[in-house]
Amino acid sequence: MDKRSFLKAIFASAAASAGTRLWAAPTGGTGSRFVLVFLRGAYDGLSALVPYADSFYYESRPNIAIARPSPEDASAAVRLDSRWGLHPALADTALALYTSRQLALVPFAGTAFVSRSHFQAQDWVETGLLPQQRPDPSSGFLNRLVAELQGRTSSPAAVSFTSGLPIVMRGEASIVNTGMEAGRVPDISGSYEQLLSQLYAGHPLQPQVNDGLGLRRELARQQEEEMQSASRGAIAPASFSVEAARLGRVMRDNPAYTVAFVDVGGWDTHAGQGASQGALATRLRALGQGVSALRGEMGPLWDKTVVVVLSEFGRTFRENGSRGTDHGHGTTFWVAGGAVSGGRIAGEQRPLTPDGLHQGRDVPVANEYRELLAGLFARMYGLAPAGLERVFPGARPNAAGLI
Repeated sequence: MDKRSFLKAIFASAAASAGTRLWAAPTGGTGSRFVLVFLRGAYDGLSALVPYADSFYYESRPNIAIARPSPEDASAAVRLDSRWGLHPALADTALALYTSRQLALVPFAGTAFVSRSHFQAQDWVETGLLPQQRPDPSSGFLNRLVAELQGRTSSPAAVSFTSGLPIVMRGEASIVNTGMEAGRVPDISGSYEQLLSQLYAGHPLQPQVNDGLGLRRELARQQEEEMQSASRGAIAPASFSVEAARLGRVMRDNPAYTVAFVDVGGWDTHAGQGASQGALATRLRALGQGVSALRGEMGPLWDKTVVVVLSEFGRTFRENGSRGTDHGHGTTFWVAGGAVSGGRIAGEQRPLTPDGLHQGRDVPVANEYRELLAGLFARMYGLAPAGLERVFPGARPNAAGLI
C-alpha cells in the first residue's frame, strides 16, 4: 500500500476521539445537525476542484493550474470522474470523505448577487436575501433558521465559533458565541529583503534596489491589510483543524446545539497563489484536515450532520500577472457529512469556454446558494414552504439530490 492509499484508509476509518465538555447545555434535540464553514476572502474553487478535462483551464492558468491526473505524479490532481479532479493537498483528507460517499462537491456555485467587494458580498450571503433586497445586518439566515426550529420545539440552539457574533447569526433567536484567536498572515519578506540589501551594499545600484524594496514593502503591506480586512477577524486556516475539533466536541457533548457556524480567513490570493504547492495548497490542506477533525470528534452524530463550506465569491478564471487570481463570481461548495449523498459532483454544470464565462472573466453561477441551502433545510428539518420563505425569502429550494 502506497502512502496516499494508507492515509486515505486511516481517515476513512478513524474513530471519534474523546473530548472535553466546554460548557453545560440543556438536553434535547437529537435530530439533524448543520454546520456552516465560511471561507472569508473568496477562495479559488478551480484549484480545489480541478476541471482537468477542460483545455481552456490550462490555457488560462499557465503557472498555477493543477496538473492533469497521473498515477506517477503526486503533484497532479486526483481523478474523481471524467472531468474533475481533486487538489493533491486534499488527497489525504477530503478524498477519503469523497470515496466513502460523505462529501459532494458543487461547482458553479455562488450567489445571484454580483459584487467584487468582499464586505458587500459577505453581507449579502449572511443575510440570505434576494439580490434586489437591501441586506439587513440585524437578521441573518442561520438565526432565522434557528427561530423556525425553536418555533416547533424549544430545544434547538446554535453556537457561533467567532470573535464576534457574525451577521448570519444575528436576530431574534438567542445564539451562544465563543471567541477564538484570529491568526494573521505571517510576514515572510524580512529575510529576503535583508539578504538583498546586504548583497547590494555599496553597489552603484543600491539606491534603486532600496527604492524597489520600499515599493515591495508597501505593496505587501497593502495586500496584507486587504486580506486581514476581508477575513473580518476569522481564524487563519492553520488554526481551523484545532477549532473544528473543538466545535465537534461541543456538538457531540451538547445535543441542544444543532446549528453551528465558523469562519476561516486568508483566502484572498491575489499574488503567489501557487499550484500543487504554495500558499493556497497550504490553506486547502488545512481545510481538509479541519473537516476531517470535525468528523472524528462528532462521533455517531456525524451520521446526522451536514457541513457546507462556502465563500462569498470565487476567483477569476484566468491567472493574473502576479501568478494569483482576482475577485471573481462562481466557486465550488463542499457538502459533507454522514447524512449526505456524496461521492459525486453535484448540481448543474456548465462548459468552461471563453464564451461561457461570466462577464468574460469568471466562473458562472448555476447553483445558487440560497436555493441549495433551502433545499437542504427542507430535507433535513422538514420545513414547510412558509418556514423556508421566512429563512430565504423568494428562494426556490433545490437540494440537488444531496440528501
